[in-house]
Amino acid sequence: MTDISNKENTDSDSRGAAVLGTGRILPLIVKFSVPAVVGMLVGSLYNIVDQIFIGQKIGVLGNAATNVAFPLVTICMAVALLIGIGTATNFSLELGRGNKEKAAFFAGNGIALNVLCGLVIAALARIFIIPLLHLFGATGAVFPYAKTYTAITIAGIPFLLFGTAGNHLVRADGSPSTSMFIMLAGAVANIFLDALFMYGFDWGIAGAAWATVISQMLSALLLAVYFFHIKSVRLTRTNFRLSFKYVRFISYMGFAAAINQLAIALFQIVMNNVLVYYGAKSVYGSDIPLASVGVITKVNMLLMGIVIGISQGCQPIFGFNYGAGKYHRVKHAYKDAAVIATVISVAAWICFLLFPRQITALFGTGNELYFHFAEQYFRIFMILTFLNGIQPLTSNFFASIGKAKLGAAMSLTRQVIFLIPLIVILPIFFGIDGVLYAGPAADCAAFIFAVTFVSREMRALSTSE
Repeated sequence: MTDISNKENTDSDSRGAAVLGTGRILPLIVKFSVPAVVGMLVGSLYNIVDQIFIGQKIGVLGNAATNVAFPLVTICMAVALLIGIGTATNFSLELGRGNKEKAAFFAGNGIALNVLCGLVIAALARIFIIPLLHLFGATGAVFPYAKTYTAITIAGIPFLLFGTAGNHLVRADGSPSTSMFIMLAGAVANIFLDALFMYGFDWGIAGAAWATVISQMLSALLLAVYFFHIKSVRLTRTNFRLSFKYVRFISYMGFAAAINQLAIALFQIVMNNVLVYYGAKSVYGSDIPLASVGVITKVNMLLMGIVIGISQGCQPIFGFNYGAGKYHRVKHAYKDAAVIATVISVAAWICFLLFPRQITALFGTGNELYFHFAEQYFRIFMILTFLNGIQPLTSNFFASIGKAKLGAAMSLTRQVIFLIPLIVILPIFFGIDGVLYAGPAADCAAFIFAVTFVSREMRALSTSE
């Protein structure tokens, strides 16, 4: 690969990363978070749009099938965030320290690692597709749909990783608007192709899968074009040669975000199997809870996508200013982001409580038992949704300032430490209703944990000023 020519930013170049250390905090949060939120929502929309078209065209079994396939997507997202956030965090820290040469090595190694991991994961998923779907909770009726959908979307895994991870580097390079455009292009293409393939060509669930893959390819192609014109550093062939030193630091900084996604994947797998087991013992049967929770999980992804997008958008702000020793700006950014995330969480909570049936109906029809379980899940499992903005923000905050171990521990609190044990234990005593009660208990505990540790860090930053 020939050298990539580009212009380097100076401190006065507001288009580059240096503005992170001088610009007003709230406008910076908006500038960097809006594209990050759009990026997260686009990632969610790939699944939500598929879910809506599949639910309307196929029904309950189609919704259940995408829920069964979803843990694989979450695992891929974990690897993408490991590389993407790890690369972007190191890139921002080194730019904040004025070390552009080292920042270029992190960028090149992150891109190369991303490509390699995408190919490896796709190959492994192809080999083990049948045992994976059984592990993810596929029932006899759901399995054929899940297999068709997953077998096709596996082809898009390298592009999914490249698009998700690469956009973090684009934002850290000071180009949040470009990141937003790239992700939006894929989302618009996905909606158009879903309609064309499922209704125009009548391809059924396979049409939704192909729409997703082609859209991911488009986003990845646009992202690759950007990397030939990256602004803050100058990339050469040498930067793309994988080095254990840089890969180790990338993995270390991205570990918290990856663990959070893996925790979500583990939660999805355990939840699906618990729903199938206890659903079969209830009036709902095994497929209704599986389909209902699949729909609601995708809806909740919109909220969490916004919250996580805010936290990821703040990553360059946290990292650059922490690296530059501007701790007052780090505190200011966290507090403003926490307020924004909480306001959004409250708005979503109100919608979940007031309109559960209407939201569920967007994803297709079902019998009264189907809607009843969905309404119960919205109003019990998600009753403390208004607290859910703080934990992911705090986890990413610690990762962004280089405290990856604490960030990883924070990311494990809700799903692994609290929620998974509760959804296993409570149904023993309360049947499938025990799953519903596990949600608010885990949300409350995770919120207390996050507030305790971030308060301690704020005091330490004040002392260091």
